[in-house]
Amino acid sequence: MEKELLESLKEFNLTEESRLQEIFDESQERGKDFGDLLVERDIISRENLGRIAADILNLPFFDKENTAIDIEVLKVIPEKVARKQKIIAFSGSKKGLKVATADPSNKEIIDFLEKKTGLKVEIFYTTEDSIIDSLALYTVDTKKSFDKIISEAAPGTDPPVQKIVDEIIEHGYRNKASDIHIEPLEKETLIRFRMDGVLHDMVILPEGLHQQIITRIKVMADLQTDEHLKPQDGKINVQTSLEEVDLRVSIVPITEGEKAVLRLLSERSRQFSLRSLGLAEESFTRVEKAYQQPHGMILVTGPTGSGKTTTLYSIIKLLNKRDVNITTIEDPVEYSIKGINQIQTNQRTGLTFAKGLRSLVRQDPDVILVGEIRDEETAGIAINSAMTGHLVLSSLHTNNASTAIPRFIDLNIEPFLIASTINVVVAQRLVRKICPNCRVSKEVEKSKIQEEFTKYFNGKEEIRLYYGKGCSLCHDSGYRGRIGIFEVLVMNDNIREAIIKKDDAEKIQNLAIEGGMTTMFEDGIHKIKNGITTLEEVVRVTKI
Repeated sequence: MEKELLESLKEFNLTEESRLQEIFDESQERGKDFGDLLVERDIISRENLGRIAADILNLPFFDKENTAIDIEVLKVIPEKVARKQKIIAFSGSKKGLKVATADPSNKEIIDFLEKKTGLKVEIFYTTEDSIIDSLALYTVDTKKSFDKIISEAAPGTDPPVQKIVDEIIEHGYRNKASDIHIEPLEKETLIRFRMDGVLHDMVILPEGLHQQIITRIKVMADLQTDEHLKPQDGKINVQTSLEEVDLRVSIVPITEGEKAVLRLLSERSRQFSLRSLGLAEESFTRVEKAYQQPHGMILVTGPTGSGKTTTLYSIIKLLNKRDVNITTIEDPVEYSIKGINQIQTNQRTGLTFAKGLRSLVRQDPDVILVGEIRDEETAGIAINSAMTGHLVLSSLHTNNASTAIPRFIDLNIEPFLIASTINVVVAQRLVRKICPNCRVSKEVEKSKIQEEFTKYFNGKEEIRLYYGKGCSLCHDSGYRGRIGIFEVLVMNDNIREAIIKKDDAEKIQNLAIEGGMTTMFEDGIHKIKNGITTLEEVVRVTKI
């Protein structure tokens, strides 16, 4: 189907035909899926690629973001079968059963379902990612799962700790948790998952298990099992139901005992592209022009946990070609990327950002990624590297795009150097997306919304807002997944002049808006109108 896909894409004018042909030829040469390469190079989103494939196959497309899945219908196909055959049932009635599959050529499973249910099966095409996400609906309630393990232990014996730890990790993975917290209480153990940036209490394990769980984790991470009074860090690689997952382990002593936090780094979470992060088309074009420059600096700003590293990695993946030498210095290296030289800072050996950056400049790099600019020395070397023919990407902790400029001046960088080297500043936050499985809308009277927001809704007396009612898929939160809200400040002559005059951040912000910049708040309002997130979420992350 790849040749048909190539011909269809040419008709959409997404990019030059020569570029499409180049990627197609590369896919054949490397034996890599053509669609995967298109998504990786930000030519098209995974969802839109799926829509085109569905059109080629002459099948309707299953859009998981806008389709509610009937849990009872889902269970018509056993989870093991759904996972192996890449198929789910999402809707049904006496007239027939609707199924979504990533492999519509598999006629055997369709025949099996028709015989099993006695219903006519209607096939929808969808992406493999959509199937994997939908499989989360099969997940047994976490508390029930652990209750079952504990109840099955023989009387007078301890529950199987190895199985408990495996289940904690599996449930964390299936729930797309970024971190698993294992906390000692006075007598019990509290398991919490950080999902979409928010911690959720998942289960309380009974008395007597905590130290055994911590010891098991220490063994898996090759840490000292007899050390209980000092922090320890390690790594674990585990096989989940879908893939191998790397875990970063941190164990620290607290007053009630030892607390463990496991950071999950899965391949599935790395399958991001710049286009999928949530940049509006105009903002995306501004960033695209910036990273296509041969030299200069791209800065990404925001607080901890706002997705800065993901944005930087998305750009690096686009620049990653055989004829380009890319070197990074990070703390820590979040993900390994094939073809890129990645250095991790190490305070014990004196490998700081500044020392590492000074060394890697002598490694003949075309592109340099500095995980974070924290001090005057690092800022100075980064700016000089951007001036001398390198493209430098880095991050800063500032509240918005314009305040990155005074921050550099605070680091004793000359204003004329800032004005001449920075290509673009991207400021961002992450907002939770409304759960598509339980999303509803309501009309809200304008008078009930704060006045500062109403101007964005065209003077209507009633405003339609969206929210999630809460369901099992989103743990009754009404949210599932996250998306970025952005502002992209591009350097122009007016802003350069203001920087050299040392004008304040407010002046620079106003000049950027005059130059066409959309603020983070305005980008958030756009996503509210489109039913992607809620007003409460945008206010929560922007009012810092």
